[in-house]
Amino acid sequence: MKLKEAKQEFIAELKGHPKTKQLTFLEGVAMLVGTNIGIGILSVAYSAKAAGFVPLLFWLVIGGILSTITMLYIAEATLRTKAHLQLTGLSVKYIGPIAKYIMFISVATTAIGALISYEKASGDILNTMFGIPNKLGSILFFIPAAGVLWLGLKAIGRGEKQVVGIMFGILCVLIISTFFKAEIDFGHLSEMYWEWKAIIPIFSMVVFVYSAQYIVPEMARGFAHKPQMLPKAIILGNFIVFCMLILIPLSAIILEGLENVSEVVTLSWGKAIGEWAFWISNLFGLFAILTSYWGLGGMFVTNIADQINKDADNNLKVRFVILLFVALPPLLLVYFNLVTSITDALYYPGVAGALILSIFPILILNNSRKYGDMQTAWQCPKLITNFGVKLTIVVVYVSATIFSIAAKYNLLDKILE
Repeated sequence: MKLKEAKQEFIAELKGHPKTKQLTFLEGVAMLVGTNIGIGILSVAYSAKAAGFVPLLFWLVIGGILSTITMLYIAEATLRTKAHLQLTGLSVKYIGPIAKYIMFISVATTAIGALISYEKASGDILNTMFGIPNKLGSILFFIPAAGVLWLGLKAIGRGEKQVVGIMFGILCVLIISTFFKAEIDFGHLSEMYWEWKAIIPIFSMVVFVYSAQYIVPEMARGFAHKPQMLPKAIILGNFIVFCMLILIPLSAIILEGLENVSEVVTLSWGKAIGEWAFWISNLFGLFAILTSYWGLGGMFVTNIADQINKDADNNLKVRFVILLFVALPPLLLVYFNLVTSITDALYYPGVAGALILSIFPILILNNSRKYGDMQTAWQCPKLITNFGVKLTIVVVYVSATIFSIAAKYNLLDKILE
């Protein structure tokens, strides 16, 4: 893009466009990948510390397949709906008024928990890299994160595309470098501890990592000019996410061993590779947090706007006020040390997401086929919409959630006796 065109686009973003911004295919894929590759992907290796790599791999496969299916359900429902509705709006239209509040609680829980963890992790990383106080590091991260979020969908998509490309390059360098280290031990991958109270809760983290269901309607708005690109972007984006979710924990574990994996994996993984890798791995970590902040934060802003029936796309004053409610509370909670653990911040979003995202997409799809506004440019294959698949989704998500809650409160051993 030429300088003059870039300047005009920036001014248009500040003034607010008269219509929804269009996303390119790569921007849509990058939006999904960037949202998923945040603090979850940096913490998923740590979630396996007390269980092993094999249980993590199992849940990543199950979670990846089921989350992709539910995202495609939402995609079809969105393409059957004339208005650009977020998940809360789709829930009202196709399930009922009460569903609006249930879905919004799920959206808010996921977004707030995620933004808290991003602020906490960014402060930890900047402190480790530069010796900056954690609180100041969180504030420094907040400035570009909230700034791009304020500019809107097109700015987010463009930012995600640029940063995800850099992240992919860094990740390739780190993974290749790991396999050239003499200290790697593939035996670490077979280490496993048959502790159900450690194995089952991994699913909550996996659900959070695959929580991009919430941004499918946001992607659909950007693909309104070419709706058939939406399912393709979802499938490709989730495949890329799955590959990265496997490779990052695998690389860290074979090099460090389970016992040495840190809560934010780049802090220990990079150091184990070498001094130079420590710097670029933590740069990857900051980028990962930043892109996920934009994706989930943008989704939360739009959902609030839908709740209060305000236009946050074309009126940046309204968007700014909403942004204050979205971005400031997580920063303040971290700044005043009211949340000290990233794992705890992500636990409840995973639990809430598992319960809601297992049932609502099915109901939304079924009713959109009955009461949708228009013919869809694409619909889910019968292979993924039969009764058996839908029942599997509900059983897996609900059972894993119940057992995760039981494990957290030390009740799982009694249930499994």
